[in-house]
Amino acid sequence: MIHLAREDVRHTLGKFVVTAMGVGMLLGIVLIMMGVYRGMLVDAEVLLHDINVDLWVVQEETLGPFAEASRVHDDLQYTIQSVPGIDKSSIITFQNIQLPKKKDKVRVFAVGYDVYGDINPVNPERLVRGRTLKTDHFEIVVTDKTGFSLHDQIQIGRHIYTVVGVTHGSVSSGGDLLVYISIKDAQELQFSFSNKRIQTDRARGIINRDTHMVNAVIATVLPGYNAENVARDIRKWQHKSVYTKDQQRAVLTKYVVEKASKQIGLFTSILVIVATIIISLIIYTMTLEKMKEIAIMKLMGLPNSMIVRMIVEETLLLGILAFIFGNIFSHLIYGKFPKRVVLEIPDAWMLFGVVVVASIAASFVGVKKVINADPASAIGG
Repeated sequence: MIHLAREDVRHTLGKFVVTAMGVGMLLGIVLIMMGVYRGMLVDAEVLLHDINVDLWVVQEETLGPFAEASRVHDDLQYTIQSVPGIDKSSIITFQNIQLPKKKDKVRVFAVGYDVYGDINPVNPERLVRGRTLKTDHFEIVVTDKTGFSLHDQIQIGRHIYTVVGVTHGSVSSGGDLLVYISIKDAQELQFSFSNKRIQTDRARGIINRDTHMVNAVIATVLPGYNAENVARDIRKWQHKSVYTKDQQRAVLTKYVVEKASKQIGLFTSILVIVATIIISLIIYTMTLEKMKEIAIMKLMGLPNSMIVRMIVEETLLLGILAFIFGNIFSHLIYGKFPKRVVLEIPDAWMLFGVVVVASIAASFVGVKKVINADPASAIGG
């Protein structure tokens, strides 16, 4: 049997490969967008996994420190510690700050925690250099992507902080780089005002400012106790919103990254549609270019089925090559993105299925042109 598709591709091999590479770059962007979505889901749970507590106690009628503002008094941790079923409790704060670096600034998400408490949010598996915090003031643990190294001095607010530890892969639910400071430093940064603001407030009769606030009280539950039952007791008697680990994860995925994930999903769908249209146009153009040859083949008596098979095979080959180039392209550039990109094999196979279906659908454009071709055009009729 004559392999028309193979011979036709061999005749225009350079053009065919370049076309496949162009479509492959578009498919590579689709894979990257899928990876960005996966990375958002992974980032949303990094901090939650590192802290690894059973309960989050936050301001009443709020969704907690990740989804909306929450403020509770720091001495609430002692009340929570006395609740039956509680093993350990501690206080924690979250805030975005800008770290000065040469002539630029680095946006980070600062976690303030009790250095002498029972719960340490710094995951020891992520600590690649140095140590965790040991004092109440002026020490900071940074992640490696901030560009800071051990013993660097960083001006934050009124004070200079020394880098005592460096982590890897530590990010907030929004993908910002994480740094860790003591709870006292965090309270001063978040809840204290500048000297000029204090002077203005005193002139207005505002003398005291309560800085003994935190964003959440975190706690672990003793073995044998149900976290949801303990949370129910706290809600009833302390009049606070309480979330279990699973509920906090649901809050992160639904309220923090839901809209962004929908937007990325829509953009990815549009890219797939665009890729299908481009493949259709390419096949249509390739078919038009060889209409005279197709007319000659029909005049020689070749059945439509053989010519249609050639078009379908070329389209599938173009889609498969584009998919391969797309994978290569995406794996070459995904590490250059500022936020996490997670490329997973199931996503690649799903895209492969979409490409095959899209290629077959696109081939119908060329097939229709082939069937309608007039053999007489081969001799100028």
